[in-house]
Amino acid sequence: MFKRFISYYKPHMKLFALDMGASLLVSLLAILYPVVTRRMLNDLIPNQKYEWIIACGVGLLVLYAIRMYLNFFIQYQGHVMGVRMQAQMRSDLFRHLEKLPFSFYDEHETGKIMSRLTNDLTDISELAHHGPETLIISLTSVVISFAYLMTIHVGLSLIIFACVPFLVAISLFMRDRQRKAFQKSRKSMAEINGALQSSVSGIRVTKAFNNAEKEQENFEKGNAMFREASRDAYKAMGQFHSGTTFITDVFNVVVLIAGGLFMYNGQIDFADYSAFIVSINLFLNPINTLIRFMEQFQSGAAGFERFVEVMDTPTEQDADDAVDAGRLRGDIQLENVSYGYDEGTDVLHDMSLHIPAGATFALVGPSGGGKTTICHLIPRFYEVLTGRITIDGQDIRTYTRDSLRRNIGIVQQDIYLFNASIRDNILYGRLDATEEEVIEAAKRANIHDYIQTLENGYDTVIGERGVRLSGGQKQRLCIARVFLKNPPILILDEATSALDNTTEMLIQQSLDELCKGRTTLVVAHRLSTIKNADEIAVISDGRISEQGDHNALVAQGGIYAQLHRQQFREWEED
Repeated sequence: MFKRFISYYKPHMKLFALDMGASLLVSLLAILYPVVTRRMLNDLIPNQKYEWIIACGVGLLVLYAIRMYLNFFIQYQGHVMGVRMQAQMRSDLFRHLEKLPFSFYDEHETGKIMSRLTNDLTDISELAHHGPETLIISLTSVVISFAYLMTIHVGLSLIIFACVPFLVAISLFMRDRQRKAFQKSRKSMAEINGALQSSVSGIRVTKAFNNAEKEQENFEKGNAMFREASRDAYKAMGQFHSGTTFITDVFNVVVLIAGGLFMYNGQIDFADYSAFIVSINLFLNPINTLIRFMEQFQSGAAGFERFVEVMDTPTEQDADDAVDAGRLRGDIQLENVSYGYDEGTDVLHDMSLHIPAGATFALVGPSGGGKTTICHLIPRFYEVLTGRITIDGQDIRTYTRDSLRRNIGIVQQDIYLFNASIRDNILYGRLDATEEEVIEAAKRANIHDYIQTLENGYDTVIGERGVRLSGGQKQRLCIARVFLKNPPILILDEATSALDNTTEMLIQQSLDELCKGRTTLVVAHRLSTIKNADEIAVISDGRISEQGDHNALVAQGGIYAQLHRQQFREWEED
């Protein structure tokens, strides 16, 4: 894991080297004040060398001005380097997220993923900047200050140095406890982000059902978890700081007593003793800095572990010999396919069906029977467990995923539109399309005339998830997107089930136009939309219960006929 963290420094090695060089100079300049102080006490003041006293003061001011600039460089450019590393990690994480399978998103809430992209990476950025800088300044200062203290009095210096192992022992003892506590705190913050994202996304439902108190209750559960986790984290941090601070306080007591005894016995004079007292902070301050750094290190390390956890999640992989599918004809065949989202629980059982190129094939049946699962397996959103799916006679696993999905257009019940312009949402079907092609796609989806009535036309921003559009307008925009993509295979998964009958009839005209010349797989609840399909399969409990065209299935008097009679009565009542 350490090597992976270090690898993010490589593109910024020049800036990193300058930052570390500046940090080294800052630590070297820090030793000048006690050196000059000792010289003044031992020589300049007793011998009344006033010109040298003034010269030393002016020299210190100049050097401190240089140190001010170096500190500015460290703070400014060091943070810039940290932010650049953070941005690279965020890009890598986002790119990785885009390649993860559907199953990952089935198990991880959006808010928790966002927490890893924001909070965790901010902590990592701070560690990336302050970590090496703190270590270089502090360790250099410790070494130089100890060497300088040895020149003043060896005995006192060795006594002080003997206290360091106690400080290190306490730090190591408490480090693991602090790391685990901060990890737990990070996870609880992700829980809060998950609850917040869910509540904000569903705010309209919350208001419609007047359930604000319920959402507050759900949020407070995560908030309480965060409070408890933070309490444990800060308890561990408090124990860490109080223990280490006690040891550093002991340093001063030891110096005071031991130095007084040495001075009483004539082993050190007043000037050196005073210089030692002044200089002892040069040794103690970087040690305290290292102690404080442990808190930041634990927080940043916990964030990087969570970053690595996602980065190590396997992505969708094509076979080594996978080929580009080109433009497929669309002859689809499922051969003894079984699949289950959870181990040991299959949704599809040894299913076989054939959808000829250019045909319209409909799937109907009870909810949970496996219809949508079939729609997800064809584009390889999920992988079949046993059996295989072929298109144009080739196992779809022999095609690259990109080329396979390029051949498939999907219109679903739950439409996702981006908070962007109408043009950008249509262009999502094919990003390199021309303006004329976008307009033509909108015309074929029967939404161009409506767009023309808007003040900003195709530049109209439609809001998050298309909130400024009606259900029918959203659906037409999605259809226009697929028209622009122009795939040979079309999947309509309950595409009109959320619409009223009148709107459905209007949308159906656009869908009928979209289906022409394409292999079409339709999942439908309303049988009126699929009665003209070339073939209809009734899916129940992961198996095909009945199959045939509309008239044949009605004549069989089975499940399909029962569904047909039920819906016919509903139409009569309407």
